Amino acid sequence: MKNGKLGFGLMRLPQKEGEIDIEEVKKMVDLFLASGFTYFDTAYAYGEGASERAARDAIVRRYSRDTFTLATKLCKLDTPEMMHKELEISLERTEAKYFDFYLLHAVSRNNIDAFNEAKIWDFVKEAQEKGLIRRWGFSFHDSPEFLEKLLLEHPDASFVQLQINYADWNNPQIQSRACYEVARKYNKEIIIMEPVKGGSLANPSDQVKTLFQKYNPNASYASWALRFASSLEGVLAVLSGMSTLEQVEDNCSFMKDFVPLNKREYEIIQEAQKLYAESPRIACTACHYCTHGCPMQIRIPEIFAARNLVLEKGDVNGAKLAYEKAVEGTSLASECVACGQCEGICPQGLKVIQKLAECAAFFEGK
Repeated sequence: MKNGKLGFGLMRLPQKEGEIDIEEVKKMVDLFLASGFTYFDTAYAYGEGASERAARDAIVRRYSRDTFTLATKLCKLDTPEMMHKELEISLERTEAKYFDFYLLHAVSRNNIDAFNEAKIWDFVKEAQEKGLIRRWGFSFHDSPEFLEKLLLEHPDASFVQLQINYADWNNPQIQSRACYEVARKYNKEIIIMEPVKGGSLANPSDQVKTLFQKYNPNASYASWALRFASSLEGVLAVLSGMSTLEQVEDNCSFMKDFVPLNKREYEIIQEAQKLYAESPRIACTACHYCTHGCPMQIRIPEIFAARNLVLEKGDVNGAKLAYEKAVEGTSLASECVACGQCEGICPQGLKVIQKLAECAAFFEGK
């Protein structure tokens, strides 16, 4: 990577008529690169390939290959054969010739057997020897103990991608700090995902907003989150899933000439962390991993967002309107069949079935 820690996550790209708005993405890419940043992050599974194709159209076909850094991810699929095909397909989709960073996606105790049985660890090493990838590692949503086990078993992994943000830093479920410390213990470079927690830290609670505004009324709420993550040692890139040109402008404005948090800013962050620890909100980041395999096609993140309007802001009427929109044309929260696939894949470790039942009780009286 050439300049700056800011990375462009290509998961939440702008939409137009149900498709990625490539012309808008091009403007975002141009500004990002012009600001001195180079790291772009996509994945085989994002948008069923739409994200990788967007990377091709907005980046690869428009810029010299040595002017940007491209990362993609291999996802656990049904068969070892298909998992082995993913790299080939990703290269075809992006036309990138090689990937600077290649990740095994969301490795956890729930899917480690599939990666092991497919001998993916050997596969990525072979791909590296062939020049198809420059560096490989894995993204991770699990315990620090399991992370240490993986790093001991696979010392050739050169980096780890972790969920780190100030709200989750001491969260006993996510254990961001503990996972970060394990990665540092084994001298692994760290790529940070979800620094703005799915965008929720760009619009925090009113109490947190007041904290930040009192100190610096001109700083965006997202800047606090990104600067917290970027101030950590050993961080290679901090990914922001930008979906508007305005977000790129804001992020580049303070990351271009990055200044780490000072002592007083850390103290303010600690106050915000206490408020988040006490918050009743549902900690969903709207990644939508849960919805892909839902047999009832329940819009879980949208339902949780509606419930959070009450839990965080006390906006009952707004929440009811948001819930009606979330369930329009599809299943209600009460129609969950408790199959559990959502809980097995949720990066936040949420008790999704229980939370849906609570939403059904509130919105439907069930």
